[in-house]
Amino acid sequence: MVTRQVPRTADIFDLLQFKKIELNPRKRRLDSALTIHDLRDIAKRRTPAAAFDYTDGAAEGELSLSRARQAFEDVEFHPAILNDVSTVDTSTTILGGASALPFGIAPTGFTRLMQTEGEIAGASAAAAAGIPFTLSTLGTTSIEDVKNANPTGRNWFQLYVMKQREISYGLVERAAAAGYDTLFFTVDTPVAGARLRDKRNGFSIPPQIALGTILNAIPRPWWWWDFLTTPKLEFASLSSTGGTVGELLNSAMDPTISFDDLGIIRAMWPGKLVVKGVQTLADARKVTDLGVDGIVLSNHGGRQLDRAPIPFHLLPTVAREVGKDIEVMIDTGIMNGADIVASMAMGAKFTLIGRAYLYGLMAGGREGVDRAIQILSEQIVRTMQLLQVKSIEELSPDHVTQLMRLEPRALGAEARI
Repeated sequence: MVTRQVPRTADIFDLLQFKKIELNPRKRRLDSALTIHDLRDIAKRRTPAAAFDYTDGAAEGELSLSRARQAFEDVEFHPAILNDVSTVDTSTTILGGASALPFGIAPTGFTRLMQTEGEIAGASAAAAAGIPFTLSTLGTTSIEDVKNANPTGRNWFQLYVMKQREISYGLVERAAAAGYDTLFFTVDTPVAGARLRDKRNGFSIPPQIALGTILNAIPRPWWWWDFLTTPKLEFASLSSTGGTVGELLNSAMDPTISFDDLGIIRAMWPGKLVVKGVQTLADARKVTDLGVDGIVLSNHGGRQLDRAPIPFHLLPTVAREVGKDIEVMIDTGIMNGADIVASMAMGAKFTLIGRAYLYGLMAGGREGVDRAIQILSEQIVRTMQLLQVKSIEELSPDHVTQLMRLEPRALGAEARI
């Protein structure tokens, strides 16, 4: 029988230690976020619905995005055993330069609408982490100001070919003059995708005030205070900003974009050139033959063509067929460091995060971006240690099985008649 006694106060304090209270509310909420999904939950609470849904949403039924995320969840890892992984090296090289982690920040448009620190928060956090930052043509911070925020780090610029070609050419020249080392030539946006959340929310640039907007703003006064007391939104390429995001894209983008435009930009750009938005093996081969330096397998985060190919499913074949001749990168659906490890194992040279970074930004500005990078970094290190690999180079397809939910339907003989 257990002998019981009245506990002494000193024994209680030896057994129970009270957690120190964090007085900084931003740090407190960011410290509570253990995953990117946690940051998303914080971002949703703190950001008006229209701005949050612009970030969080995708095109039409949002099947492309959900399938991309599901593909990463449907990964089975195969760890080795009895390897010393007391330390692991997460660094890699991409497009002629170093990155401390196997991911960089993807280009995102209208970023200061999510949180007013916008691209400056992203670029400075990337600089601190030693990873590349990519500025969008539709970014809300100038090419030069992003360079100032990340003066010694790696800055990349994402280019849309506009109907007014001189605008695009001018942006290429400015990015080159500012010392950006890589240009992303984006090929999946001849017109805007149908982003239904934006239409339902009446999301426009600049934001339009309606009764619903006011009601949604009441519990989020801090966002409106930041928005109204900081400099007016400015865009790198748009001189007119009235209308929905889809209307703005359709007024600016050119559905006649062609391989001739790629050739013109190649001749203008002195640095590395990457084609972003490749979604078939045939096109991967075609742009490889044209001599570009890299491709990004991407369906634009599910924001353009719904039911588009899943980049992670394309990756093994494309990496095997053209990976020796061109650097293959991937985005869309990455929400965990394990997704990044799986991508690198399946042949990617690098990965890009978009929403994951923006969730952190909305949750806590620059500190929130730092936290997003920290979460992904810790997950990468832990996954590598549990796989028992010491470096990115040691990852291989032997470490991953892609479990497939969506298989092409084989046609029966009667269907082919």
